[in-house]
Amino acid sequence: MKDILQELDARRAAARLGGGQKRIDAQHAKGKLTARERIDLLLDEGSFEEFDTFVAHRCTDFGMEDSRPHGDGVVTGWGTVNGRMVYVFSQDFTVFGGSLSETHAQKICKIMDMAMQNGAPVIGINDSGGARIQEGVASLAGYAEVFQRNIMASGVIPQISVIMGPCAGGAVYSPAMTDFIFMVKDSSYMFVTGPDVVKTVTNEQVTAEELGGATTHTRKSSVADAAFENDVETLAEVRRLVDFLPLSNRERAPVRPFFDDPGRIEESLDTLIPDNPNQPYDMKELIVKTADEGDFYELQAEFAKNIITGFIRLEGQTVGVVANQPMVLAGCLDIDSSRKAARFVRFCDAFEIPILTFVDVPGFLPGTSQEFGGVIKHGAKLLFAFGEATVPKVTVITRKAYGGAYDVMSSKHLRGDFNYAWPTAQIAVMGAKGATEILYRAELDDAEKIAGRTREYEARFANPFVAAERGFIDEVIMPHSTRRRVARAFASLRGKKQSNPWKKHDNIPL
Repeated sequence: MKDILQELDARRAAARLGGGQKRIDAQHAKGKLTARERIDLLLDEGSFEEFDTFVAHRCTDFGMEDSRPHGDGVVTGWGTVNGRMVYVFSQDFTVFGGSLSETHAQKICKIMDMAMQNGAPVIGINDSGGARIQEGVASLAGYAEVFQRNIMASGVIPQISVIMGPCAGGAVYSPAMTDFIFMVKDSSYMFVTGPDVVKTVTNEQVTAEELGGATTHTRKSSVADAAFENDVETLAEVRRLVDFLPLSNRERAPVRPFFDDPGRIEESLDTLIPDNPNQPYDMKELIVKTADEGDFYELQAEFAKNIITGFIRLEGQTVGVVANQPMVLAGCLDIDSSRKAARFVRFCDAFEIPILTFVDVPGFLPGTSQEFGGVIKHGAKLLFAFGEATVPKVTVITRKAYGGAYDVMSSKHLRGDFNYAWPTAQIAVMGAKGATEILYRAELDDAEKIAGRTREYEARFANPFVAAERGFIDEVIMPHSTRRRVARAFASLRGKKQSNPWKKHDNIPL
């Protein structure tokens, strides 16, 4: 008996070493943690339960039968984050460069199946050289098996991808189908084809960092939601994100203790809107002052900054926030901001997370690049997302809400539950100047007359009361009472039940 126990200990020790101490040291020399160290940081201490520790590959080509390390380049299992169950896989770069083999994929598929069955999020830590070339099509089949599970799990359980090293070729499509992607600055990258292939095919000279680094994917492509300085900070932020999310679509997001009065008055909000309607202000100030304890978890902060997305809590409950940012492009909607916000709204709706929308939007961004790029179709994505959402929806218009952009931003007509406006709100087809120039074209030569007409239009329409008269605005509220009114609105909507007509699925304008 003793001999068997000793053998088990020896085998476990060998599995923990992965590709050996030399390769572990090389991983550390690059400023990266090992697969197991990452899991230890991500999960609550002592909570990790590992599966398939002794699984080994079955490849016999190219001399592979001589090296069959335990685990086959990925550590899988489950544990807890602040006491709540999650499933996790962490690719081990010290074993065959973390490359994916048939058995490697089977290990990942097993925990994804268990996560779906038991209703818990999957967190994938990616650090892999891609498909294992020695196994050929078997490794490609493994990727496709993982992809199919990503698709089936979408909208059922939250899926989070953490890119902590290379992620290239077919490997990038699994993270791309997950709900959130985090990267590590200077040590992680994602691309379909690497710099060498790009140079051969297009003759472009580009580094791996420029092609698919964290800066590229958080600022230009929007593939990643956020990037952090190192492995430790990234995993801490993943833990923070998990705290905002439900375990599955069968459960609600967790309610956390809060120490902030829901009726708190914020007098400073009464002077947030500048007297000059063309002067910007920071919408994040309103978000932070509305949230419990001023805690705002922003997503895609570096991309399409003219719209803000992220999570706050109100009375301890998770709420998704979508808000125009007047500091960037005057808060206009464009292709990038519409895509960014639409995906976020659809995530919230899939997991029964209520949506709070702050509106200050002068319209859609004009220009040939926008029209040629399909702003009509991309703008329709956001319209579609808000319109199909059945979760509680509360909207606050702070200043401008012009034209079609007023409709798109969770208006009453898209089944908004509570639609509030500040007294500074201007809800109209367009700005006063543009409107008078169209309405009184014959008087354009008379500057004084046009100025008078503009003032008339402003007095008549540049306010929230016309919309309030028609019931499109439920109430005009004082800015300082925003937190109290919004918190009460969401409290009253906790029992909301709304459903869409039966369909196999919708056909959102992709």
